[in-house]
Amino acid sequence: MFKSDSSDQPAYLKMSEEERADRVNQFYRIMNRCSFCPRRCRINRIQGERGQCGAAGDLYISSAGPHFGEERELVGRGGSGTIFFSNCNLACIYCQNWTISRGLDTDRPSSTEELSKTMLRLQEDGCSNINLVTPTPYLYHITSAIDRAARDGLKLPVVYNCGGYEAVESLKLLEGFIDIYMPDAKYGSDQRGEAYSGVKDYYSRLREALKEMQRQVGDLQVGPDGMACRGLLVRHLVLPGNLSESETVARMLKEEISPHCAVNVMAQYYPAHLANQYPSLNRRLSSLEFLEAREAFLNAGLRIL
Repeated sequence: MFKSDSSDQPAYLKMSEEERADRVNQFYRIMNRCSFCPRRCRINRIQGERGQCGAAGDLYISSAGPHFGEERELVGRGGSGTIFFSNCNLACIYCQNWTISRGLDTDRPSSTEELSKTMLRLQEDGCSNINLVTPTPYLYHITSAIDRAARDGLKLPVVYNCGGYEAVESLKLLEGFIDIYMPDAKYGSDQRGEAYSGVKDYYSRLREALKEMQRQVGDLQVGPDGMACRGLLVRHLVLPGNLSESETVARMLKEEISPHCAVNVMAQYYPAHLANQYPSLNRRLSSLEFLEAREAFLNAGLRIL
């Protein structure tokens, strides 16, 4: 893992205000025929139409505050400043936050001004970063809020905490707004993505997205204070029965992304949402299953957090 001075400015402060505003406007125009993610629903969200993620033109935030359950490189003393967005472009049958991902947890829309003020409040509370959780449906609102917050004194790195199902075109427009990409790498095949997350091309799109994220921010960089300030950090939730295809994911990260890729191999799976309808998912992970999955990433020589 490479070291970097954590006092470096976040990427968005290195962009001109004109460039930030241009990107925000481009995201707004895309909402007329939404293609933020690979689903490319092509619906007019500005006119109130809803895509498969459930989001229309309004911004919905589930909750925001310091979070101490993230990776230690993100938490620090003040916690990671997490902002949980309602709605998700995936439909994972075992989703542990399904009330949030299905947009069932809030009925009041927020504004980009409110989102900007939330970012600044998290900074004032001593958080180490701004951690955007399931941000994909709200790229216009998020970039608009970052632009506003940057003008009002935001200086924290921004974390893009997503499910890994991202459109390269959108990621390219995000370049400069995001300091740390933290995607899931859920499966090692499109077939598993279709069976358990409701999209036919998860693995194909994941590989493309990871390559673009790596191009933008490189390997994870950590400052003298131990805090991540830039780079790619991949999460891999181990599923029972090797349904997450850990060895394939590990090999892909090493060979296609970076031999130094930082990975958090996670053991906290439990049956949630609709998992009790699928016998293969209706049980907790065994210790042996987790150790075997983790071993695959260690054998690949990747950086395990």
